[in-house]
Amino acid sequence: MTPSKHPLGPYLRRFLIEETLLDRNLALNTQKSYRDAFVQLLRFTKDRHGISPEDLTVEDVTPTVLRDFMGYLQKHRGNGDNTRNQRLAALHAFFRFIARETPELVHQSSQVNALPMRKTVTKSIPYLEKDEIEAVLESPDRSTAQGRRDHALLLFLYNTGARADEAAQLPTSGLDLSRNPYVKFVGKGQKERVCPLWPQTVTVLKALFEERALAASGIHVFLNCRGKPMTRFGIRSLVKRTVARAAERLPSLRLKKISTHGIRHTTAVHLLRAGVDINTIRAWLGHVSIDTTNRYAEADLEMKAEALRTTSIPVPRGPGSWEEKRKTLMAFLGSLGRTTELCGHLKD
Repeated sequence: MTPSKHPLGPYLRRFLIEETLLDRNLALNTQKSYRDAFVQLLRFTKDRHGISPEDLTVEDVTPTVLRDFMGYLQKHRGNGDNTRNQRLAALHAFFRFIARETPELVHQSSQVNALPMRKTVTKSIPYLEKDEIEAVLESPDRSTAQGRRDHALLLFLYNTGARADEAAQLPTSGLDLSRNPYVKFVGKGQKERVCPLWPQTVTVLKALFEERALAASGIHVFLNCRGKPMTRFGIRSLVKRTVARAAERLPSLRLKKISTHGIRHTTAVHLLRAGVDINTIRAWLGHVSIDTTNRYAEADLEMKAEALRTTSIPVPRGPGSWEEKRKTLMAFLGSLGRTTELCGHLKD
């Protein structure tokens, strides 16, 4: 007797509603990422294998089908390795859920979870130097209401290292602008963190509130021109526009691809250079793992080491032979060339 197959639909509904939302309370962006992965999978199986979403079974979603799906994402949708890995992570989580719910599907689930993630290249961290972030903050036209809002938002992002979502969803009740001002965020995984606010940030935010006569609570801090809460896409667009405008006065900005996350990176690097310890920076930015924060320390140490290697000029230790002096002289001349290149880069 042929064993009956298991319709995929009921598992998928329970996974997206019970598992991700009710039981695990995953971040909204994670829920959307999972949803998008399955929307694309259902379309793929219908177009490629002729199976409608209503008729698709768990047994139909074999490792071979999923390998084809991963290839489809990259070849036909143009997704990179990071996006491919996100989709595969959603499938891994889904099949772990299936294995817990239906023991007879454990073998298939283990095969799916054995599909490996693609190794990705760790990109360098983009951030702004002090003069560059100052140029960005000065770019908005503060003679207009929108310009003052833009300046307040950019200063807030730099002060707190907030993610675009966190700034977009921040209610006024999350701010305390009294004697010891701070902002409270609810970040990834519903994790709360508190960041202190600079006096300059407090002054700008108070002026923003007075101008718009915001209530003490229940209203988002940053609003668009229609009086609605800004979205993360609106904030990202604002950062991109402002950086492009600042690049007209400071050409070095043209060489950097800075997003909202780039300003977050800038906050981390500047805190590190100011002598703030790595655990404080981790709490400041709301990183789950200390390994994420350590990337900033590694990047800054590499820059300092490279600067020392480039600018150091060896000094002879006593008379020595002519051959030793010749080697020392050649090393000296070589280091001058590297020093000139570094100075030119810093000047630009």
